[in-house]
Amino acid sequence: MDGTDEPGSVTITEVTDEDAIRACHPLMAQLRPVDEATFMTLIGRMRNEEGYRLFRMDDAAGDPVALAGLVVTTNLYHGTHAWVHDLVVDEPRRGSGYGGRLLDWVAEWADERDCSCVELASGLWREDAHRFYEANGMERYCYTFKRDLDAPSPY
Repeated sequence: MDGTDEPGSVTITEVTDEDAIRACHPLMAQLRPVDEATFMTLIGRMRNEEGYRLFRMDDAAGDPVALAGLVVTTNLYHGTHAWVHDLVVDEPRRGSGYGGRLLDWVAEWADERDCSCVELASGLWREDAHRFYEANGMERYCYTFKRDLDAPSPY
């Protein structure tokens, strides 16, 4: 694909089976460059301890084109909301509308669960992603800060 195809019929399903999750690794690795073993360990921990849910968008031919990983969480400033940890569209398909459709689906999914909003963080260097999010109804409203500690990062 040349990145200009318009998304036709798509299917979005939650990925729960270990083999199906493993099959998502090549696509997720375009966003999160961890090896497969680390990917499986972290996904398992996030699913079991934090309620992480992984959704896959397939095109009409049944080929995976995008992934979204999220949790429903609660805090004092948003109440119950969906936090998107991961959103990735297969590189050759970027700019084709799949990401916007998946983000809209996430918003509908979150709304059905009485979430007040959909929130995510995006690295400062990811200017194309920022333009995408803003073009798809999201607003920049804060900065996210971090302090590295001694525990090893998977990256």
